[in-house]
This record gives sequence, C-alpha cells and structure tokens, in this order.
Amino acid sequence: MPQELQSFIEGLESLARDCQPRAGQARSLKELEELRIEFLGRKGRLAAGMTNLRALSNEDKPVAGKKANEVKSLLTQLLDARQVELERAQTSEGLSRFDPTLPGRKPWAGSLHPVTLVMDEICDVFTGLGFEVVSGPEVENDWHNFEALNMPPDHPARDMQDTLYISERILLRTHTSGLQVRTMGDRKPPVAAVAPGRVYRRDSDLTHTPMFHQIEGFLADKNVSMADLRGTLATFVRQLFGSDVSVRFRPSFFPFTEPSAEVDISCFNCGGKGEKDGATCRVCKGTGWVEILGCGMIDPNVFKSVGYDPEEIQGFAFGLGVERVAMLKYGIGDLRMFFENDIRFLEQFC
Repeated sequence: MPQELQSFIEGLESLARDCQPRAGQARSLKELEELRIEFLGRKGRLAAGMTNLRALSNEDKPVAGKKANEVKSLLTQLLDARQVELERAQTSEGLSRFDPTLPGRKPWAGSLHPVTLVMDEICDVFTGLGFEVVSGPEVENDWHNFEALNMPPDHPARDMQDTLYISERILLRTHTSGLQVRTMGDRKPPVAAVAPGRVYRRDSDLTHTPMFHQIEGFLADKNVSMADLRGTLATFVRQLFGSDVSVRFRPSFFPFTEPSAEVDISCFNCGGKGEKDGATCRVCKGTGWVEILGCGMIDPNVFKSVGYDPEEIQGFAFGLGVERVAMLKYGIGDLRMFFENDIRFLEQFC
C-alpha cells in the first residue's frame, strides 16, 4: 500500500477511535451536537481530512473514498446511538419528577362574543313575549331587500343604504328586514318573529363597520295598533336595561312603516340628567336621551307584496343594531373593538 494512502486511512481511523469515547462521555444533547459538528460538520475534522484526497493517485482514490464513507457511517452510528440514550434518560428523568397527585392545570375557558351575548339576550326577551326567531340568506335579491319593502328602484331611500351589490339584482343584504317579507310570504297571520343576523353596508368609522348585526322584528294580525307597538318595545327596553329606564317615541320616517318612530331611552350613564360629575355626559351628549331603535306600523304596500289584505291585517315592525345596543350596555366607545379579537377585551366577558 502506498505511503500516502496508508497515512490517509490511518487519519480516518483515528477519527473513529477519538470519537467513540467522547460520544460516550457526552452528558447532554447540547454536548453531543457540538461533538457532531466537530467531527461531521461542514468544517469538521472529517471534512478537513478529506482535503488530502486530492494528493492521492487516481488508482488510490476509490479505496480512500470507500474508507471515508465507512468512517463517516461509523461516526454517525456512534453519535446517533448516544443521542437515543440521552433522550431516553431525559424522558425517564422527567417522568421521575412527575407527581400524578398534583392538581391539573385548569384549561382556559372561552365565552361567547359580547355581540352574541347581547343578540341572544334580545332574542330571549322577544321569545318570552311570544315571538319566533327566524333566519334567512345573507346574499339577498333586490326584491326582498328593497322592492317588497316599499322601495322601488327609483326610491331615494336606496341611496341611504350604501349597498354592496354582487350583480344588478343580487346583493349583500343591508338589513334583516327582508326576512319580514320572506316569513310573511310563507305564513298566514297571526305571525310574530324576530330575525337576527349579519348585514352589510359600505361604511367604516368609529361607529360603523362594513359588516354588523341587526335584529328585525315584526307582528302581523288583526286589530294591531301603535299602542301594541309601544307596549311591546317598552317592555323589551326595560327588560334589557332595567325597569327604571324611561322610554320615548319620536316621529321619524322609514319606507316600510307608516307612521314611523325612533325609540329613545333615558341615558343610563347620567340617569337622564344630561351631565355627570359636573360635565356634559359623553354618552347622550347632554340630551339625557339615547337612541336605541327604529319602528313603526307596517306600510300597507308591504302587506300587498306578501299577499295580505291591508284592510284586514295590521302590524308593526322594528329594527335595531346589535353592536349599538352592546356598546350602550357595556359602555364601549369604539365599535371596532368588537372585531379586532383582542383577547384582553374579550376576556372581560368570560
């Protein structure tokens, strides 16, 4: 055997003799990894020894390459075997410290979103008053969303909706009022229902978002009057905000109700005084009242669109924004907090 080849092979064999005892002495996975880098790393001892391969003759290089592969395989086996031993020892040590009698960690308990909590509470109040909860599509057609609700294509109220259209006749519903039409179209009076759900409009600021939640409610039957509407909504408001809350109705306009009204409640922050701690109340802006919902007697044209005779059937309808009610109920000043998924905010409702 040529002297150069013999020296090359002896150098490789010395790596194996040096690595074996050191691998057995490694006391941690970190030490073992450092040893692996020393012997098998890109700049390790094996790689350094392989630089001598070019000094060999072409006849000796295959023999030297075969020996180098054998040594590399041997080093890998030594280090891998020691790694298995250390991992087993680490696992055994962890198990020896485990005390099964210790109490377990209590899992983090989630809760319903504040908007969902308020929506469920509102629906509970109305189901207690005899209303049914109904649902329907969020992608709606123009007829159910506008035309059947007394808003023909040229009606100016459409400009107030900031509608998100998918096509000329298909849109993302701007209110859940379309479910009033769908429900009455499927049933004969008497019928009373509330329709909670997501609605969509092109709007975004501190008090508006492109998607928000609304609850539409209505009752249709014979001999329904404005007094029935006032009594129903006054009962609802006092169950939701407390029996000492005052309620007032202000004339307003909605295309699908006539007459129409806005409902205000006495400001819960200042008790209806308009000021708190010597300053103008930030919630009611000094008026002592807070708007809560819109309502009115169902327009006869809506009844005609669903096949009811407006000479025999009367009814009322109302609608409210769930996020607005939640903001009032929980004293939240920025609507966007409901949608940011900040765990610090959501934890307060657990």
